Amino acid sequence: MDIPSNIRILATIKAGSVYYFEEEEISSYEPHYFVVLNQKPRTEEFLILVCASSQIEKRQQTAQRLGFPSETQVIILPSEYSIFSKDTMIDCNRVFEKTSQTLIEKLEQNKLKVCTEIMPDGILQKLIGGVLASSQISEKIKKMLSEE
Repeated sequence: MDIPSNIRILATIKAGSVYYFEEEEISSYEPHYFVVLNQKPRTEEFLILVCASSQIEKRQQTAQRLGFPSETQVIILPSEYSIFSKDTMIDCNRVFEKTSQTLIEKLEQNKLKVCTEIMPDGILQKLIGGVLASSQISEKIKKMLSEE
């Protein structure tokens, strides 16, 4: 029996949920992993997502050139999160705002994969801390994350 897409997303989404999909705002046509940061994603107006990249050196050089604090770049090893097959970095200087409905539609179109392994809480807290430390993130987003 197939579980409807809206149930698959809404019944399971929580802080640390990970989804794999192609994002239109990213110049690459490759899908990426995205991590949900909201503590109450089912009830909030939109989801706050951060994007994972395996291009660590490129991201670090860009962040260094722009003077971003080091805590805004979180490196995750495969030993810390087994879905990642290699060292991966999440740049907390950029967040993506999506509605749950957007994820549901991507899932219905087979353009999204729901990862069964939740991001560990210690890493999730580093990601939230990185977003809060970034000068590139709006106060609205920071307020949503710090109230939780």
